[in-house]
Amino acid sequence: MINFNDPAFVVDPYAGLKELRSFGKPIWHDGLNMFLAPCHNDANDVFRNKSLGRIFLDKEPEFEWDTFNWLHSDSILDSEPPKHTRLRSLVAKAFNRNKIDGMRPTIERITTELLDAIDIKVKSGESFDLIADYAEPLPVKIIADLLGFPTSDEHLLRPWSQAIVKMYEVNPSAQYQIEAKSAAGEFAAYVRGLAELRKKNLSTDLITDLAMVEENGEKLNMQELIATCILLLNAGHEASVNAFGNGMVELLRRPDQLALLRQNPRGLTETAVEEFMRFDAPLQLFERTATKDTELGGVKIARGQKIAALIGSANRDSAVFDRADEMDITRDPNPHIGFGAGIHFCLGAPLARLEMGVSLPALWEKYPDMSLASEPVRRPTFVLRGYESVAISA
Repeated sequence: MINFNDPAFVVDPYAGLKELRSFGKPIWHDGLNMFLAPCHNDANDVFRNKSLGRIFLDKEPEFEWDTFNWLHSDSILDSEPPKHTRLRSLVAKAFNRNKIDGMRPTIERITTELLDAIDIKVKSGESFDLIADYAEPLPVKIIADLLGFPTSDEHLLRPWSQAIVKMYEVNPSAQYQIEAKSAAGEFAAYVRGLAELRKKNLSTDLITDLAMVEENGEKLNMQELIATCILLLNAGHEASVNAFGNGMVELLRRPDQLALLRQNPRGLTETAVEEFMRFDAPLQLFERTATKDTELGGVKIARGQKIAALIGSANRDSAVFDRADEMDITRDPNPHIGFGAGIHFCLGAPLARLEMGVSLPALWEKYPDMSLASEPVRRPTFVLRGYESVAISA
């Protein structure tokens, strides 16, 4: 059975995931103590099955993990109806399509600023880092602007986020746990301070909207507001950074796809973005827990047992995708589940698509002759799959 901590598997998990799909049904994994759903239909059902819940269990000892625990238990991602229904309804009312569409000028401005900074390196004959110089700061700056975080504090956000999300990996180390507890406390205190200020001095940012939003007499309490802001930052940029980086690296290794995008960067942007999400999924595993005895894919799951959707595997399922192991930026339709499905479909998906829809063609129009300057450096993680560094020659 697959060892999810094996460095070779982390570098390239897809051969092992293909082997799991050959069973044609969910499989029990002793090491993870849960079922795995590697096939598309079963993984999709994991998201949609109402007998499966996103059940967050508090980490112990409670006094050490208190803030980390409520940041999750009071968030949309780790709650189920009726709490999930109430939270999502309130957040969606503030974080609505008009709010997202209104971000386009900001996204275009930030994209231009980042490209101008990159151009200084390029004109001096240097390579640039696709992750550190472009894919990473772009969504962080966008969400910081959306939430109303001061520009001077943007540098704090990514380290806090990365420390927290490392806890989603398989068997996080003791060091990861220490860093996550510290980051959760610091990040929550920071957002609380901003939220208190916004309640006294209303602004046009999303923190103000979340503080003021009300529906049927319901409002977000302070912990729910803080948890929502941190979730939007964490989930809202991790997917964008990793999808962009993973997709670009694969694209730069495939001359046929490279030629297509160079010829028509704006015309192929929409399908290219979806293929980036499918081909090398930024989120590989999403677990749920049976709230009662149930059956999925012909396998019986007892109440309390866990099952995980293997998203990257599902998105390579040849029963659903023609030439599943090949990147095709013209692929349409593309029923990937990179943004999840059902009630836990990613609330920030429209923003992620807009960000990549603006930044991808802008980069290619600026540097149509881009190439990899050296071998990209992978992050040593499986669940959140991405690159630490991608050097680009332009």
